[in-house]
Amino acid sequence: MTMNRLVSWRATQLAALAALATLSLAACGSDPTSANEQPGGAEPGSSANASGLACPTGKLSAEGSSAQNNAIIEVIADYNAECGDKATIEYNPTGSGAGIKSFYNGLVDFAGSDSALKTEEKDGVIEADKAKERCQNNHAWNLPMVVGPIAFAYNIDGVDKLVLNAEVLAEIFNGTIKTWNDPKIAKLNSGAKLPGENITVFFRSDESGTTENTTKFLSKAGNGAWKDEPAKAWTGTGEGKNKSSGVAEATANTKNSITYIEWSYAKDNNLSTAQLDSGNGPVELTGDSVAKAVDEAKVKGSGNDLNLDLKYSGTKSGAYPALLVTYEIVCSKGLAADKTAIVKDFLTYFSSPDAQKKLPDLGYAPLPSDLESKVQSAVAAIQ
Repeated sequence: MTMNRLVSWRATQLAALAALATLSLAACGSDPTSANEQPGGAEPGSSANASGLACPTGKLSAEGSSAQNNAIIEVIADYNAECGDKATIEYNPTGSGAGIKSFYNGLVDFAGSDSALKTEEKDGVIEADKAKERCQNNHAWNLPMVVGPIAFAYNIDGVDKLVLNAEVLAEIFNGTIKTWNDPKIAKLNSGAKLPGENITVFFRSDESGTTENTTKFLSKAGNGAWKDEPAKAWTGTGEGKNKSSGVAEATANTKNSITYIEWSYAKDNNLSTAQLDSGNGPVELTGDSVAKAVDEAKVKGSGNDLNLDLKYSGTKSGAYPALLVTYEIVCSKGLAADKTAIVKDFLTYFSSPDAQKKLPDLGYAPLPSDLESKVQSAVAAIQ
């Protein structure tokens, strides 16, 4: 899809759909060969197409991460174009916390979350255990699908380039640094005309994986300036706005403001983004700088549970370290057969090179090839 076509498509489609934040598009996919299937076989009620997709019929519902919303809208549309009106997929960007709860309560078929299922109790719930119950006593897997760099988007008249680091960001977000001409900011921006105005901070008021990943970055790379435990609920200073669209709009409309947000939303709202200096010089947020950071992530899950350990500090030169990964959280086994067929088809397409290579135009980074292969193998193992 060309950029002109993408902009045109999104302008018309998002206008009609954004009010409900829900996408209902016909879609289909392929069912990878498993140990119990014959090569080239298709699920009942499906028909293979020229791309090798099985295209099962039925309906699939999912919800969660708003960080991946722009990506999954595009992937569903392309998936639908490959297969025609064989299945319907609905994705509702309610936020990672809400998506996980809906998944383990059996309200949706899979969830999108910017953090993996928790294996320790929080608020009386162990997410991984609840998800296992929902999957008929089978494990739920965290499958990384979308890499979304966290942009620190700002709105300051006359400041086209802003350099920050994790420690300064932590002090801005916890209220220690209150004005833009604070000496710590000025030191990182020699020669810049920084205003003496108060800094307005906007944060996500809903439970958000973006918040959790931002606070992980601040905690691990901020030299102790961020004291609180990383969490989906914001504990810093500022004014809360609902979802990524809310903080983006508020920052775009408020002078001398800053927020943390997915790069795709910063781009959509024409917001300037800060460069990050982790000790090796300022690094601009680009596809290449994100790819360098993603390459340093390690899988800490076991088997086909691909929970990642992102490296927020000590990254190599030229790497942009503020990242989040959106996982599609799925039942390894235990979902109804017709739903499983569509989940496998759709996620097979989502993890394919054809789908992943289009994500940079939307403000995301594709999965590194080694990780992409692991995700494809995990999707094929869903039963």
